[in-house]
Amino acid sequence: MGHYTGAKARINRRLGTAVFENAGALRAFEKRNVPPGMHTRRKKPTIYGLALTEKQKIKYYYGFRERQLRKYFAEGRRRKGNTGENLLVICECRLDNVVRRAGFTGTRPQARQGIVHGHFQLNGRKVNKPSIMVRPGDVITLRNRPNLHKAYRDIVDNHSSETCDWISFDDKELKAVVTSLPTYADVSLPVDVNQVVAFLSR
Repeated sequence: MGHYTGAKARINRRLGTAVFENAGALRAFEKRNVPPGMHTRRKKPTIYGLALTEKQKIKYYYGFRERQLRKYFAEGRRRKGNTGENLLVICECRLDNVVRRAGFTGTRPQARQGIVHGHFQLNGRKVNKPSIMVRPGDVITLRNRPNLHKAYRDIVDNHSSETCDWISFDDKELKAVVTSLPTYADVSLPVDVNQVVAFLSR
């Protein structure tokens, strides 16, 4: 599954939210938090345009394409409860998001790259698919290679990790345990998910 590799600061400015967390994109967004482009006058966004923006936030924040989003949306519809909340909870359960939320990396693209390159183990087995869905009790560790431990030790020591109630992270052993499934309250992305549901239901 492909993911966006273009100018991240422009996406942050276009969506009005820091969906990309790397230092350069955040600095650019703080400096100019207006949409990119030559002309400052903007037309009033349509209902369709607003819903599209909310949908794009989810895609860029979690790092997947339209097909993957619609797959998660279909799964969220099948589950009991609010479809939009189910959608975001499913996104939160992706392995690359868990690696980021635990504190192994500073950004989701960094987490995705590490997983694809085989840096991580899930329950003692090497994994290379960022889209794997975690479950309560899953244990995420680094492979037993000194160079990997040194590299991720530097990342952990230089990044302040956000509090995440459903993941227990041991920063000394570099080990994360999924203690429970996330809830809608655990989602850190500011998005109007009801608009996303209406957009995808068209």
